[in-house]
Amino acid sequence: MSVLEIIALLLMLVGLVGIVFPVLPGLLLVVVGVLVWALDARSTIGWVLLLVTVAIYVAGVVLQWAVPGKRLKQAGVRTSTLLVGLACAVAGMFVIPVVGLFVGFPVGILLTSLARTRDVREAWRATGHALRAVGTNILIELGTAFTIIAVFVVTVVFLT
Repeated sequence: MSVLEIIALLLMLVGLVGIVFPVLPGLLLVVVGVLVWALDARSTIGWVLLLVTVAIYVAGVVLQWAVPGKRLKQAGVRTSTLLVGLACAVAGMFVIPVVGLFVGFPVGILLTSLARTRDVREAWRATGHALRAVGTNILIELGTAFTIIAVFVVTVVFLT
C-alpha cells in the first residue's frame, strides 16, 4: 500500500467524521480522497473510478436537496425558517463550544416558527420536521460516502 493510498483512505475517514459532525465538508473529502488516489494511479482505472465517484457524488447531492426539501415543503416549513435555524447553528458553535451547532439549529427553528405562527404546537411540529430532514440528509450523505468508499475499495483490491 502506497503512502498516497493511505492518505486517500485517511481523507475518506476524516470525511465520514465530517458528515456526522458537520464541521468539515465530509462528502467532498471522500471525493478528494479518490482524486488523490486517481492522480497517483495515473491509469484508465483511476480515471474511470474518479468519474464514477463524481457521478455518485452528484446523485447524492441531488438526493440531499430533493428528498428532505420535498418533505419540508409538504410540512409547510419555510426556507427562511431553515436559514434562521442554520444561522443560529453557526452562532451556537461559537457561543456553546462542541454542542452549540446541535443546540442552535433546533432553537432557531423553534423560535422562528413560534414568532411566525404564535402557536407552540405548530412550532414544535416544524422543529420536528426540520430535525427529521437534517437526519435524512445526513443518512443520504453517509450512504453516498459509503457507496463511494465501497467502489474505491473494490477497485483498489480487485482491479489494480
